[in-house]
Amino acid sequence: MDLRVALIGYGTGGSVFHAPLISSVPGMRLAAVVTGAPERQRAVRERYPEAEVVDGADRLWGAPGGYDLVVVTAPNRQHVPLARTALTAGVPVVVDKPVAASAADARSLAALSAVRGLPVFPFHNRRWDGDYQTVGRLVDAGALGGVQRLESRFERWRPEVKESWKESADPRDAGGILFDLGSHLVDQAVALLGRPARVHAEIDTRRGGAVAPDDVFLALSHPGGARSHLWMSATSAQPGPRFRVLGGRAAYTVSGMDVQEAQLHEGLTPKDPGYGIAPPESYGLLGTPGHQTPEPTAPGAYHEFYASVLRTLRDGAPPPVTLADAITGLEVIEAANRSAREGTAVDLPDQ
Repeated sequence: MDLRVALIGYGTGGSVFHAPLISSVPGMRLAAVVTGAPERQRAVRERYPEAEVVDGADRLWGAPGGYDLVVVTAPNRQHVPLARTALTAGVPVVVDKPVAASAADARSLAALSAVRGLPVFPFHNRRWDGDYQTVGRLVDAGALGGVQRLESRFERWRPEVKESWKESADPRDAGGILFDLGSHLVDQAVALLGRPARVHAEIDTRRGGAVAPDDVFLALSHPGGARSHLWMSATSAQPGPRFRVLGGRAAYTVSGMDVQEAQLHEGLTPKDPGYGIAPPESYGLLGTPGHQTPEPTAPGAYHEFYASVLRTLRDGAPPPVTLADAITGLEVIEAANRSAREGTAVDLPDQ
């Protein structure tokens, strides 16, 4: 029997990412979508006629037969309250990034998860970017030698400030680019190189009218001496390489973005031919000066997150991303804010 999934939210996160990914995984069924906006309700009915449209999350908890999984992709300040309600109702939950606006709130969610015996899955889908998968493959194979520095960028040119909670300066909204794009960059760095011991940050608000950070640099010191240099910006008129990974034997450099987000915006899903496949002209280069060769980019696979969630719930397999991983990411973000505020590097205590 398919797992019945209820999706809370049908903005960009719900409509572009979660709903298509859930619907592409055999053994999962998008059973309900919560959205109060009439135009979004119509969009759900057109694309997912088998899903019930629900105008409020409170109507989920007493539904006949209930649900096997709830997915929260509402605005950030609602993540923890909705996740707590789902756990209290006895339902496992996927929570979009950032899981919480603070590490303390995420820890409280972890405590409830432990008491209820139900998992919370942070939606850190960028672990299944094709270029990041390629970096991991090269590191695991020893093709680079020991990693000395990971350079990673999410840089955009969006000089105009849009009206959105993502641009809010209210700490409860977890707005700004450090929480938005930084959640992904930090998670990738930590998953690849381990929990950092020290964090240095430069955090700026550059666009006219902006009140939340829009241009950020982080330097993380990892176990074994590796360092991560992470850039995230809405003010980059010429973005740098997506990844440049320097090792003792060779380096890997790749530019451009993983293809999946653009494909999902265009209406493609993981069921379509060519989904997640980067064209050869976008391949990165592996090697040393004068001895570089194109390195094929691994297929992107955001749907593997949900396939792994299914295996966890049905077979007891390890979760694709742990709540402890998300808490580490939030601790790095909080250390970064302190570093920028105090003008010094901040040591991150051991877990």
